[in-house]
Amino acid sequence: MKTAESFLAMHDRTDFDEPLVIPNVWDAGSARACAKAGFPALATSSAAIAASLGYEDGGGTPPDEMFAAIARIVRSVDVPVTADIENGYGLAPKEIVERLLEAGAVGCNLEDSAPQAGEVKDAQEHANWLAEVSVSAGDRIVLNARIDTFLYGDKSVESAVRRARLYIEAGADVIFPILAPAEILPDIVVCVSRPVNALWWPGGASPKDLGTLGAARVTFGAALYTRALDAALNMVER
Repeated sequence: MKTAESFLAMHDRTDFDEPLVIPNVWDAGSARACAKAGFPALATSSAAIAASLGYEDGGGTPPDEMFAAIARIVRSVDVPVTADIENGYGLAPKEIVERLLEAGAVGCNLEDSAPQAGEVKDAQEHANWLAEVSVSAGDRIVLNARIDTFLYGDKSVESAVRRARLYIEAGADVIFPILAPAEILPDIVVCVSRPVNALWWPGGASPKDLGTLGAARVTFGAALYTRALDAALNMVER
């Protein structure tokens, strides 16, 4: 069923080497391919959608176009879809939730940085904003709070855990310390009370290994899109 409740239940694990693996897609074709491959849920990649639509990553896609792309993906598959909507495109929390529900998404990714400035936001202010999103969403949206301290911040476990706890208090269902090194993932997991999302990238720890280290959920970011683009370029250059 494509509900937030059923999607959140997928994060519960009995085998720690079998995390919930969610491929990130960018259009109906990639979504159908991944659903056909047997993945129980899908995520969108804001970077991949932006690139496919001709915009820059980091908030460059007009929200109308981003939510339209999410809606096309949701319509094309029978599995739940969680949407990467960056830092919310300046929309009010209530409008964010309304647009997600209108598109049919059961979850969303919201990051705590301002990419244009290349810095993380004030943790408490962001937590307060997430709380507004959470209240508007109720139990209809699984809120994945992305922590960007390993991207723009001090890259410490302490900072990531502090933000994670604030965001959980604000209503986050999942915590996503993007680009956290695999070797310190257990130090973060043990300190938080919600499932942790880890990012897989080429050459990094495998999804199974990330699960063993404590990740309940593994996503790929724009990796599938860049691999597909590389494959297409290789074909046409021959």
